[in-house]
Amino acid sequence: RYFRWWYKKTRIEKKSAFIDLFCAVPLQQIYGCPLGGIGGGTITRGWRGEFCRWQLNPGIYHYETVIADQFTVCLRCKGQTVYQQVLSVERPSTLQGWNWGYCGHYAFYHALYPRAWMVYELPGQNVVLTCRQVSPVIPHDYKDSSLPVGVFIWEVENERDEDVDVSIMFSLQNGTGTKEDRSGGHWNEPFAFEKEGERVAGVLLHHCTRVNPFTLAISAREKAGTGVTHLTAFNPMGSGREVWQDLLQDGRLDSPAGKSSLTEKGEVTAAAVCASCRVPARGHRTLELALAWDMPRVYFGSKEKLHLRRYTRFFGSGGDAAPALSHHALTHYEEWERKIEAWQKPILENSQLPSWYKSALFNELYFMTDGGTIWVELPPDCCAEDLQGSEGAGLSHLLPVLREYGRFAYLEGQEYRMYNTYDVHFYASFALVMLWPKLQISLQYDIAVTVVNEDVRPRQYLMCGQTAQVKLKNVVPHDIGDPGDEPWHRVNAYLMHDTADWKDLNLKFVLQVYRDYYLTHDSLYLRDMWPICQAVMESELKFDTDNDGLIENGGFADQTYDAWVVNGASAYCGGLWLAAVCMMCKMAEVLGDAEIQQKYTDILSKGKEAFERMLWNGKYYNYDSSGSETSSSIMSDQCAGQWFLGACGLDKGEFEVFHKSHVVSALKTIFEKNVMSFAGGTMGAVNGMRPDGVPDTSSVQSSEVWIGVVYALAATMIQEGLVEEGFHTAEGCYRTVWERLGMAFQTPEAYREKKVYRSLAYMRPLSIWSMQLALERRAGQAPAPPRQVPIHP
Repeated sequence: RYFRWWYKKTRIEKKSAFIDLFCAVPLQQIYGCPLGGIGGGTITRGWRGEFCRWQLNPGIYHYETVIADQFTVCLRCKGQTVYQQVLSVERPSTLQGWNWGYCGHYAFYHALYPRAWMVYELPGQNVVLTCRQVSPVIPHDYKDSSLPVGVFIWEVENERDEDVDVSIMFSLQNGTGTKEDRSGGHWNEPFAFEKEGERVAGVLLHHCTRVNPFTLAISAREKAGTGVTHLTAFNPMGSGREVWQDLLQDGRLDSPAGKSSLTEKGEVTAAAVCASCRVPARGHRTLELALAWDMPRVYFGSKEKLHLRRYTRFFGSGGDAAPALSHHALTHYEEWERKIEAWQKPILENSQLPSWYKSALFNELYFMTDGGTIWVELPPDCCAEDLQGSEGAGLSHLLPVLREYGRFAYLEGQEYRMYNTYDVHFYASFALVMLWPKLQISLQYDIAVTVVNEDVRPRQYLMCGQTAQVKLKNVVPHDIGDPGDEPWHRVNAYLMHDTADWKDLNLKFVLQVYRDYYLTHDSLYLRDMWPICQAVMESELKFDTDNDGLIENGGFADQTYDAWVVNGASAYCGGLWLAAVCMMCKMAEVLGDAEIQQKYTDILSKGKEAFERMLWNGKYYNYDSSGSETSSSIMSDQCAGQWFLGACGLDKGEFEVFHKSHVVSALKTIFEKNVMSFAGGTMGAVNGMRPDGVPDTSSVQSSEVWIGVVYALAATMIQEGLVEEGFHTAEGCYRTVWERLGMAFQTPEAYREKKVYRSLAYMRPLSIWSMQLALERRAGQAPAPPRQVPIHP
């Protein structure tokens, strides 16, 4: 069934599959820190300095290294050029008039997202260049964090006994290395932008495609002692000799006036900007360059609705913002860095935290921008009725929230093209709610709207072959759509299972609502979400088929582990259910809804007893109660409900759902079996382990390690006082992904003990931020408990 569907989609309709099981993205161990803020597209640079991964069209990736996109250094002493070198180890077949093949032995790369450092010790020159790359990714900032820009600050240290004139040339092709670069009609023009006494100059590269045209801008900051010159257009497919000679002659470019002609079909164009200064003997100077891209008005694949990106609120949507964006970046990056340092410093300077954790915590955040992320404005003429749908969700603050903070979406993974995949976002949402809480609340409002609406179109599901409607009412959707279609408008791009029968989605909504309220104290949000929580819990109650207060799984893979069958009461879904019931009691108490509080208190007391009776085996909670060969498997994620309860301070006293001693025993068993008995304790926790210490191979997923689940498990261990075990567990994943497998800035969903990984660049590992929350709680930095809020203010 999948093959027939895949063939029709990819070979006949010529569209991309939401998950392509036949054409996985090949692993390239080349990636470094991406450029750009949230939701305006990203351009990733490799750790060798190349520009190699492009996501300007929302959610659509191109993995192309564009060889003309380079930094070149020119050194001059006493009026003579003594050294000129492309700062690249490549030796390409084009631009052979340039001096390539920089020796990698003299270059070093470091990344701590959203910044990166490249150090070049120019051989034989006694000059050291450090390029610091900065993107505006700043917690609790909803303006500059949306900007599609990156800044390159070149620190030049002259260790000679004589002055040196140093030039840094930044060359860029008009396009992203795809066939559209040759489609014709593209053009470049020089620009200068002055404001408040600060002047920036460079070249605009207008990329005039029929859908989603954009402008790239390369620029440098003019200041006393720094000259900026440019070359408007050159052929990046030729030898490039004229560019090289131009720079070699005097360390500057010719700076022709006027715009270039339009490219012919089949022709490619590029431009360059050059910043130059004199560095005194034994002295130090700084050159500042920037890259900006302006694709303000975007269509998704269906081309039905026009969307304006978030940054257009501040810089306009006319497609002419690149000069102002460049100027803003070059005059504000110091302020960005101060804010980034103030955020990161307390963690980096905490000697109790291992250094691998500091790297993991910040570098995993790359996915917040580079997850095909889109952040758009509401149309100005949009009204509450347009948003709420035919059913009217009754969300009084929906319009003000979305109007103020826009709509946010990120992909499940660069290879799994579904926006805001909710069973996975459950894990990743800690990063969003801790760093950009308003975006988490906006996302939750979007989900709430889809809950109360339905989509009655019939669809055949690929795993079971059955036909059902796309979306049922009062059920949380799996995702809000495919970038190749029309997200928000048509939800549930996932075709494998009918997720209306999944047991975890509704629960994960309720758990996030209370968690968000607990961390933000946003009582308007809680009041708005309360009826939605009641509706989805009412839907969920039908899965308690024997009325024992505990839901049952349906004998198929009916939750986030969508290839791992579960039957009857289960540790994972049963635990999430009890946690959600507990949070319903707590929310009812906070809102003064005595009737609902009593209803769920009764369910909780029955359900707790059933859960312990059916699943606790004296050491841990069984995978499920089916009595099958694998129902006694040790699941690494069996304490997911407790993880969320602990994050919200609901893990003791009257709200203790799971016996403390049972939780600790289960976590110790997981550590002993799933962690230490798997790959020598060096690869994190395997999802499923048999009691005899052999991985559960009953499904493809039970024998995998899921990095995002491991970070969540580590957070749960930390919450329960098993701090050393938590760090050891998470360290295995970090070292496997970032060091042994070379998967930096493309952390996959899963890997197995040997030779197999799945779904590069995935959302779930953002759950590492729940480890940080657990550590802050232990250190006494947790938020104060929220106060009581009446339902009707």
